[in-house]
Amino acid sequence: MPAPVHRLLIVVPALNEEASVGDVVRSVREAVPTAVCLVVDDGSTDATARVADEAGAVVLRLPFNLGVGGAMRAGFRYARDHGHTIVVQVDADGQHDPRYIPELIAGLATADVVIGARFAGVGEYGARGPRRWAMHVLAGAVSRVAGHRLDDVTSGFKANGPAAVRLFADTYPAEYLGDTVEALVIGARAGLRLAQHPVEMRPRQAGAPSHQPLRATVYLVRAGMAFLLALLRPRVPIPADVLA
Repeated sequence: MPAPVHRLLIVVPALNEEASVGDVVRSVREAVPTAVCLVVDDGSTDATARVADEAGAVVLRLPFNLGVGGAMRAGFRYARDHGHTIVVQVDADGQHDPRYIPELIAGLATADVVIGARFAGVGEYGARGPRRWAMHVLAGAVSRVAGHRLDDVTSGFKANGPAAVRLFADTYPAEYLGDTVEALVIGARAGLRLAQHPVEMRPRQAGAPSHQPLRATVYLVRAGMAFLLALLRPRVPIPADVLA
């Protein structure tokens, strides 16, 4: 069963996604009608905010582009300040299927962060070649920090429980890939329990993929830097009031 409205916040970071964000919001509201859907308009220059508002979302407009990490930190702070204890991230391009949201939330019974994993036995996600190899290397590195196997550490489809919401409201990284790899390392080192749930991805509804094959080497280098940066950061404990 979906979490009650006062607990569950669906955060949709969006940059120039006017062609797809309306359908995403409507599908979220259909899948979890008791949730609040928050679209964080990350400095869009198109009609993303208007389309999201017309579809029924609460819209938080950032004055300039901060990247997915910055948009998600704003979402976590909104959750903390408005009493939401569960945050689920859903991308605005339509690839994440909101029908999986209740399943991700169910996983929070025994974990603090549940990753919607594209490589855990469901669907045929299309990452191939060097980029797929890079994802495999990153998954192995983060799995060592987490203490158990994680198949997809670059997925942006995640459910976050109360401890993660409080932690990430202050510490969620805004750097490139920080919203995936670095955030998971920060969470694991703080003592968050990380888990995964297999999901099937959908084709993008609009726009172009953010990674092209020729950028795979750059992707790996930058992702590796994000991982190392997370290891170099001081450990941040889970807020004591969450643990009480």
